Amino acid sequence: MLTDLILNSPLIATTNEAENAPIVLAGVLLSLVVIYLASKIGGELSRSIDLPPVLGELLGGVVVGASALHLVMFSESGAAATDSNIMTILQLINNITPAAVTSIFQSQSEIISMLAELGVIILLFEIGLESDLKELTKVGYQAAVVACIGVAVPFAAGTAGLIWLFHAPVIPAIFAGAALTATSIGITSKVLAELGQLKSAEGQIIVGAAVIDDILGIIVLAVVASLAKTGEIDILNVIYLIVSATAFLVGSILLGKYFNSGFVGIANKLQTRGNLIIPALIFAFLMAFLANAIHLEAILGAFAAGLVLDETDKRKELDEQVKPIADILVPVFFVTVGAKVDLGVLNPLVPENRAGLIIATFLIVVAIIGKIITGWAVFGKPGINRLAVGAGMIPRGEVGLVFAGIGAASGTLDKPLEAAIITMVILTTFLAPPLLRFAFKQPPAEKETLEKANLIS
Repeated sequence: MLTDLILNSPLIATTNEAENAPIVLAGVLLSLVVIYLASKIGGELSRSIDLPPVLGELLGGVVVGASALHLVMFSESGAAATDSNIMTILQLINNITPAAVTSIFQSQSEIISMLAELGVIILLFEIGLESDLKELTKVGYQAAVVACIGVAVPFAAGTAGLIWLFHAPVIPAIFAGAALTATSIGITSKVLAELGQLKSAEGQIIVGAAVIDDILGIIVLAVVASLAKTGEIDILNVIYLIVSATAFLVGSILLGKYFNSGFVGIANKLQTRGNLIIPALIFAFLMAFLANAIHLEAILGAFAAGLVLDETDKRKELDEQVKPIADILVPVFFVTVGAKVDLGVLNPLVPENRAGLIIATFLIVVAIIGKIITGWAVFGKPGINRLAVGAGMIPRGEVGLVFAGIGAASGTLDKPLEAAIITMVILTTFLAPPLLRFAFKQPPAEKETLEKANLIS
């Protein structure tokens, strides 16, 4: 008893953490070596067969993650220290107790997760810089329509289908329907940038819709999470999210008109290295913090910061300076998304997976059709590539995994339904990049016709 009290005391815990710090660092460094190798090899192989490199990064993550090599593993995804081969390597090198291994594994996976979060923040900041605020505001109402339909149709069809066809209880069916509403803005925007379509009419509609979709997704998640916990919807929380999200985005756009000259003036006065990039990152991280503080996604704040700075005279110079930072951090995000995916849920030989796979087939059909039809919701844009708009809304990515994780943690989802949602997230995430590439590949005659139509409009 006395021994337990001594070993569990804060002083001893702090001492152990200090002693383990070098081993945690070693685990992080080894994880980054694996992540960068997976990212570069996957990206190069993907490009060699004319597919977007981001797909290769995601697949590289799958190979080194929970589905295959068990090198990049995460405690928040339910993995134990004994599941991680990097932890096994560290145990061979160092004399570590089982308790210390668990602590080291948790610390290491948290650090890699934080680096991944920084990666997606930088990615969305870069996408904001590469977007055109004026063009984005021109398609704002169309993007809003696409987003609303892309949320409403999958949610209604998924929820109703699960209740009527599979006799699922109402609250789990609502939760699964809510998971269908998500769109991964990070994955879609990266593919658009790689295809050179980010500033096209389709690209601007997709990005605008994905941003709005993310906000709607947060609101839907708040509703279903409160419904799962209490059986009631917290109306005040929903109203707060709607008002705060609207105020944040509108305020950010208005801020750009007054912020630009001051930002350029500050950058010109600074004489040391980083006179442009450091003030820009301060602004991006501050906006991400403010978004997070009002219970929105930090990536929305980073995207808004990029849009604001896109209007400055220093945009091109800033864009070039952000790229090396993005090259370091963004691959961590995409490989991490792939690494957290466990393809074991797709194995039909496991009896408990079979029910989930049947439900997953239904969810995948709804997930794809529910987003593809959004392309036909675009109006006032003759010659628009409607298939590309719909395809750009398909990937659920890390957003869909968040829904599945919260649903499982709350006890709302049973194993088959949880497996079905994860399967849907996996396939829509990997299907979207090649489908976008296909959608933007048009015959020369058709492309010329579309360009003429756009000129006339």
